Amino acid sequence: MKSKAMRRWGVVIASVTMSALALSGCMYVAIGEADGTTGGPSGVIPTKAPVTTGVADELLPYYGQELVWEQCDENPGMDCTMVTVPMNYADTSAGDIELAVVRLRATDEAQGSLLMNPGGPGGSGYDYVMQAGTYMFSEDLQEEFDIIGFDPRGVGSSTAVVCFDAAQMDSYLYDIPKNPRGSDEWIAEVDGRAAEFAQACSDNTGALLEHITTENSARDMDVLRGVLGDEKLNYIGFSYGTFLGATYAKLFPERAGRLVLDGAIDPAIPSADVGKIQAVGFENALRAFMEGCLASSDCPYSGDVDEALADLSELLAELDARPIEVTDGRMLGADSAFTGVVSAMYQEGAWPILTAGLAEAEEGDGDTLMYLADSYNGREAGGVFSDNSTEAFNAYNCMDYPADMTDAEIDEVDQFVQDNAPTIAPYWSGGDTCGAWAFPPSGTRGAIAAEGAAPILVVGTTNDPATPYEWAVSLADQLSSGVLLTRVGEGHTAYGQGNACIDDAIDTFLLEGTPPADQTTCN
Repeated sequence: MKSKAMRRWGVVIASVTMSALALSGCMYVAIGEADGTTGGPSGVIPTKAPVTTGVADELLPYYGQELVWEQCDENPGMDCTMVTVPMNYADTSAGDIELAVVRLRATDEAQGSLLMNPGGPGGSGYDYVMQAGTYMFSEDLQEEFDIIGFDPRGVGSSTAVVCFDAAQMDSYLYDIPKNPRGSDEWIAEVDGRAAEFAQACSDNTGALLEHITTENSARDMDVLRGVLGDEKLNYIGFSYGTFLGATYAKLFPERAGRLVLDGAIDPAIPSADVGKIQAVGFENALRAFMEGCLASSDCPYSGDVDEALADLSELLAELDARPIEVTDGRMLGADSAFTGVVSAMYQEGAWPILTAGLAEAEEGDGDTLMYLADSYNGREAGGVFSDNSTEAFNAYNCMDYPADMTDAEIDEVDQFVQDNAPTIAPYWSGGDTCGAWAFPPSGTRGAIAAEGAAPILVVGTTNDPATPYEWAVSLADQLSSGVLLTRVGEGHTAYGQGNACIDDAIDTFLLEGTPPADQTTCN
């Protein structure tokens, strides 16, 4: 999960597991008739009859639609289609939207479909599978499942949330505030920018904005299950995708097949607690990073971890007072530098890049830290943004999380973060985007039991900065059929991170339906 624009004083943040994978969607090339009898890498693009059992009459046109798969122009080895869903499930007359779907077809006779979500909210499962499906998922999974990537409503190549244009987004994410951090003037400034962003989302997205919720997205997944011809949903979700998967299990426990929730979010955590717990998670990850840095010859810091973090705090404060110019002429201030630091906490493999970036920044060169911030934000050369993850991120969070924090709770969160995440604290808060949102939140916070669902595998990493391990423990305990699998290690999420014990356990569950023993730990 990642710390993009949030409510002031650190309430709600979430992230994308592979933010650097935000690539343009494939173009469609018509290669066959609607019956899908020709085309594709094998000459045939197969399609299954939709499953409409138990579907309400008003939803039958959606569940009963027959898909027209077309070879993806960008990747001829995959199939693409669009699926129509209602904008508002409570009133289907309000109009329809479309979901972009890509299929990595099983190399053998498929058990069925395996849907995936990479996180966010705002991550593109469509781009993820298009770009990384053949190496992110094991050969055994690719052999027996049609791996399905899709962009949730509001995201990417689906009917999308639209807010700022590229120049406005560049300014929104990178402009340095004119007023001293933490002052009343600074709060008014960042809240004003957040309100402009929220207004642009309303102006440019329209009525759809009210219906960008995780519950609606989970209902969309059930339509996908039906049109793909599956009786039950098989699914792997990362980070925010665990909340999406758990919500699906709550709504459709009898249709939940083999669900893997990796990097779990705890749906029962009150809004007031989400951001402060994540702040501590990132502080703990930063301490682990700094311990490794100090053990290397390339580290720009010395002494113990506390002393090194104090030096990092001094660097950020210096950048706050005196930003430095990077090669393309932009200015690296404390917020962008902090974004770069946070981005490296997601994967331990990025730590050497951060070490180099900090060493350079100490010498007045901000290029590497800005590169990390750009990768995190999906910004490409020339100020082009590869996705709309910032827009979708805010849209989901502003609708999903109830605006129920009192002034006293805000003060408590602020003090908690200062006391328990002192390196993070000065940069953890941002403009109050959700306070200016066009629609009131419709989401609620509460435990999810999903009574009657098949076993659900919940995976947690012990020093995950974005989705702290305690959340996985809690979700596994809430779910009536939850099974906890633990990875001991650093970084965000567990599958595909080089731990064979984790990968084998998840693959076995997806392929055979047999979960590991509850509370299995992989070192």
